[in-house]
Amino acid sequence: FLTRSLRADAGVMISASHNPYQDNGIKFFSNDGFKLPDEMEARIEELIVSNEIAHLRPTADDIGKAHRIDDAEGRYIEFVKRSLPKELDFQGIKMVVDCANGAAYKVAPTVLRELGAKVEVIGNKPDGMNINAGCGAVHPELLQKAVHEHGADLGVALDGDADRAIFVCEQGRVVDGDHIMAMLALDLQRQGQLAKQTVVGTVMSNFGLELAMTKAGISLERTAVGDRYLLERMLAEGYNFGGEQSGHFIFLDHNTTGDGLISALQVLSLLKRTGKPLSELAQAMTAVPQVLLNVSVTKKPSLDRVPELQRAISESEQRLNGSGRVLVRYSGTEPLLRVMVEGKSDSLIREVANHLVEVVKTHLG
Repeated sequence: FLTRSLRADAGVMISASHNPYQDNGIKFFSNDGFKLPDEMEARIEELIVSNEIAHLRPTADDIGKAHRIDDAEGRYIEFVKRSLPKELDFQGIKMVVDCANGAAYKVAPTVLRELGAKVEVIGNKPDGMNINAGCGAVHPELLQKAVHEHGADLGVALDGDADRAIFVCEQGRVVDGDHIMAMLALDLQRQGQLAKQTVVGTVMSNFGLELAMTKAGISLERTAVGDRYLLERMLAEGYNFGGEQSGHFIFLDHNTTGDGLISALQVLSLLKRTGKPLSELAQAMTAVPQVLLNVSVTKKPSLDRVPELQRAISESEQRLNGSGRVLVRYSGTEPLLRVMVEGKSDSLIREVANHLVEVVKTHLG
């Protein structure tokens, strides 16, 4: 947001996302506020590591000056609030927000209170090292306990850089990103605001989301895991809503990236407009059983070149008979192959997954 608001040539953020502070890295944004494509990031890394840009590095007076933007917080607060109709407020809603001791520790409670919600806050005492530590979107247990203790209508957990949001209903149960996507997609459709009657998910989106969307006449397109791939598809095809099970949601009508606070406001808006509790709204979809198994591999050939595995996958899909799906993919960081099977029968998907694991061990182990 600030890169666009300040008409800057680029934006830089120091972040470990949802990970511990030791994993801090540098995230770049283009002048239009979007993350850089993979190829461009790879090229930047290559230039730095190879030292090809040594002769371009400015020194002394050429470096320029750094200026603190004192009104950055105020700019962002007004921007976020503009994602809601002017007449809407959250009077009468009691909630808990877990800020993960991260970027939104101050601004999230401020926005929610300005909009009228009664807010209890946890994870709002950052010290530079406790970010995401046992709190936030990847550790919702703390939020579940707080929702129960305060008798709140719902809870929202952000992650360290506040680009994702996980929700807890009034009954203390976690409502994952797939269920949030289902209820928000149906709401956008009812309002005539869902571009091309399509939502964008990932290969990990639960098959139950696909079933719910199909029933409503909405198409679900899948991309690789990662919000950047959601965004690429949305921009290429003209879609305006996408998200991940992990709590990343992109509302292109409001922002160029995932924004946990904007996501929270859209969910709160739906609660307020319908008068329904989150537990009821989350029934927009029913998750189907899922089995995820990791198999150690000694090599990673293209899966298209392992005919025995392709045959086993095809046979497995036939056994599921349209009521489930199979996903087999390598881990991007470890010597593992992940086997994921979804379907309505728990015993069947376990049988199918175990068979695929044996095939993988035989030909790739």
